[in-house]
Amino acid sequence: MTKEEFKELILDGMKEDKRTLIALDGRCAAGKTTLAAWLSAETGCSVFHMDDFFLRPGQRTKERYAQPGGNVDRERFREEILLPLREGADEGKVRAYDCRSGLLKPPVSVRAGRVCLIEGAYCCHPELWELYDLHVFLDISPEEQEERIFRRNGREGLATFKERWIPLEEAYFQAFGIKERCDIRLDQTYCIRTA
Repeated sequence: MTKEEFKELILDGMKEDKRTLIALDGRCAAGKTTLAAWLSAETGCSVFHMDDFFLRPGQRTKERYAQPGGNVDRERFREEILLPLREGADEGKVRAYDCRSGLLKPPVSVRAGRVCLIEGAYCCHPELWELYDLHVFLDISPEEQEERIFRRNGREGLATFKERWIPLEEAYFQAFGIKERCDIRLDQTYCIRTA
């Protein structure tokens, strides 16, 4: 399946009578946000970002970080976004977490279309898994990942990713077999249907 065929899959989903929720998980710098933006521009599907749901300061405990996938507020994401979308809400009220202030921003309404893409690492967490109709894993080689992070975040940012964020992601992927469980694996060049 090519990227264009993936787009056609989304367009087909827009013809359905029911809403389709698609999880787009994968390694950092693999292109999840870029792919979601392209698919939204090409198809008009709605996009929601897991990066808006990082833990607030009071939630950042040693115990929470020890949980695979524990560094996002999956409980709030489930209650505020996924459950309302699954129940047919016309919009999602996103209260994005602001890393600079450590606070939630005022709610922003995001239109909920026939197809909603949820993009970001940890969106396929087992506590969220059953709420999706399709699970997609976006992969990248370690070499390409490092190069992209360096271009995007600079030398200090790359060091932080290598020391903190990549190990947390990898622990989550391994603990729950995320890549292997996903219906589609995409590496920006092609897709492989796995189920």
